[in-house]
Amino acid sequence: MSQPLLTPQIPAGEEARVAALYGTIEARLGFVPDGLRLYGISPPLLETFVGTVGYLNTESTLGPRLAAMIRYLVSSQAHCSFCIDMNEGFLTGMGLDLAAIRAARGDLEAAPVEARERPLLRLALKAVTKPEQVSAADLDAARAAGWDDRGIFDAVALATGNRAFNLLLATFKVEHQGVFAA
Repeated sequence: MSQPLLTPQIPAGEEARVAALYGTIEARLGFVPDGLRLYGISPPLLETFVGTVGYLNTESTLGPRLAAMIRYLVSSQAHCSFCIDMNEGFLTGMGLDLAAIRAARGDLEAAPVEARERPLLRLALKAVTKPEQVSAADLDAARAAGWDDRGIFDAVALATGNRAFNLLLATFKVEHQGVFAA
């Protein structure tokens, strides 16, 4: 396991701001993931990231299970061990079978999601693998399954934002939880 290239240092004068955000995260998850600790370097970006994740997990029509499955499969394609492990934990914590979760990595149709969620899952993954091939037919398939434009946008924003997070973690070598342990 490689060492991270950056060690998060909260900027002077921003400690209370970051502590409040970490407190919110810890209250929800029981801990602060190292991927989010990295964001402590830039409190405004940490606020934005936490706000986006909070919205997608609590207010978006995607729901936490579909959101976690999108993050999981996007992270799997990016080979982001940190996010794969984290989302496997979230999904198994929601009662899904680990073998079924992992089967989706090789076969999207095996993903343990509702039938109406499958077109949206396909669209989200296509957005990060072949965005130039996304067509009106892809959006129409999601609409036919009952998704509105906001749900469609949320799924694609989640997938593309997660891919950016995967790249950030890979760049700074944050590969597993515990990398910033003292």
